Amino acid sequence: MTANERCVVVTGASTGIGEACVGALIRAGFFVFGSVRRDEDARRLAERHGAEFAPLLFDVTDAVAIDSARRTVEARLVGATLAGLVNNAGVALPGPLLYQPIEEFRRQLEVNLFGQLAVIQGFAPLLGAGPARRGAPGRIVNMSSVAGRMAMPFLGAYAASKHALEGFSDSLRRELMLFGVDVIVIEPGVVATPIWDKAERAGLERYEATPFATSAERLRTQALEQGRKGLAPERVAAAVVRALTERRPPTRIPVAPSPLLDWLLPRLLPDRLIDRLIAKRLGLTPQREP
Repeated sequence: MTANERCVVVTGASTGIGEACVGALIRAGFFVFGSVRRDEDARRLAERHGAEFAPLLFDVTDAVAIDSARRTVEARLVGATLAGLVNNAGVALPGPLLYQPIEEFRRQLEVNLFGQLAVIQGFAPLLGAGPARRGAPGRIVNMSSVAGRMAMPFLGAYAASKHALEGFSDSLRRELMLFGVDVIVIEPGVVATPIWDKAERAGLERYEATPFATSAERLRTQALEQGRKGLAPERVAAAVVRALTERRPPTRIPVAPSPLLDWLLPRLLPDRLIDRLIAKRLGLTPQREP
């Protein structure tokens, strides 16, 4: 490590927002460690991003692998502070809450919430939340979503994890003031990433025998249409760079295609009105007796 090198760890770096963050951070002058779960992704990213990138092979739910990755990063730092930790890894598995398997619900919390805390606990000492290190304290950037503020039908588990991440980040930010380690939340709206290809294969057909079959399919169709026209992941990556480099970044940075429609109005309108608008759009209005 050179005297002026700034290092950042990005989780979930294999595709989409995570990989866009890797590229943007390298261009901003950082050396980037990117976590992936498969060897082939590690090789592909290393070839694409060159000498300013190093892959880390771990799943955010694997404590042993996280510790091994931490030791790899620590060796590179040689006593210096890690400049940033970007918690981007996450999953979204849709389904109506009355019928979604509890294990599937739990999996989303394990990855999107408990996994984030496990990674933070692992890397926090390198950021400056612990024994003295050389350099200014680092920052933590947690990738939330507009779903952390407004929950759509059939995405209850995902919304629960992101709502929890929002509150968790506020508590963490206030705790880490003791060490000077800041915590910033990024709140993307619809982003054009490979997650929409996964959504197309989401397995909602298992709910065909439930009262929610038609509405769930409508949501998937609409989400696919909007998702493939969504923001470029580089827009979110630019917000991450801002969070790590701006002298006094905001605690939350929303990144929405239409800030008025996607962010401001849903926060100002009454819940019951939003309920009715969503129900009409997805066919969730009660069926009246003839």
